[in-house]
Amino acid sequence: MTALRWIDDSMPLPPASLALGPDTGAPGLVAAGGTVHPQRLEEAYGQGIFPWYSPGQPVLWWSPDPRMVLHTAEFRVSHSLRKSLRRFRRTPGCELRFDSAFERVIQACAGTPRPGQDGTWIVPPMVRAYIAWHRAGRVHSAETWIDGELVGGLYFVNIGRMAFGESMFAHRTDASKFALAALVAACLARGIPLIDCQQNTTHLAYFGAREIPRAGFEAHLAQTIVAATPDKWSYDERAWTLLGLG
Repeated sequence: MTALRWIDDSMPLPPASLALGPDTGAPGLVAAGGTVHPQRLEEAYGQGIFPWYSPGQPVLWWSPDPRMVLHTAEFRVSHSLRKSLRRFRRTPGCELRFDSAFERVIQACAGTPRPGQDGTWIVPPMVRAYIAWHRAGRVHSAETWIDGELVGGLYFVNIGRMAFGESMFAHRTDASKFALAALVAACLARGIPLIDCQQNTTHLAYFGAREIPRAGFEAHLAQTIVAATPDKWSYDERAWTLLGLG
């Protein structure tokens, strides 16, 4: 059995191939230790590794195998969501935006209670690190607004032609789903074929996400992160035609 590797901020992350295996209590765990900051995040995401830990734990760095991903061309929009989304887009005062309130979005993702979860992995050091990374242009938010109120959204990382979904929240029915649909449409418009979803959940599978081997994910990542990163994320009404929702 492979032993867990401990690191500090002066050490590079081990390769994901050295992650703990399925015969351990933490399959996919690459390393523990160090702090979360933009430079470390840039290194980690470039290798398909991400931080995920709870209050009181050291920083834990993960690369699951298999990996949950959403191919943007396979995004599944149910009949009821299609109707709700079209009604939302036609209603005055209803808006979908990018990056107009990133700090509020990540704080809402950290603070919104979730069924079956006690607490959050989006701990204050993570919030501070991703806000700093957002200011450097790597992290973005997709947002749902109604009459000037932020009612749902998500945040995601973008490097090259690769997007990494992080977390979402909703304070109104379907608000996070609308933001996810906006992200998928924007990815299609920017030639981004895949959104990393990290781990398997029923909620993500509902939208068409599926698992692929880590080796396949890493091969896709190596090809896409070297491409030019989009200069700006913005709402584009024309992008909905790529989802058949124009």
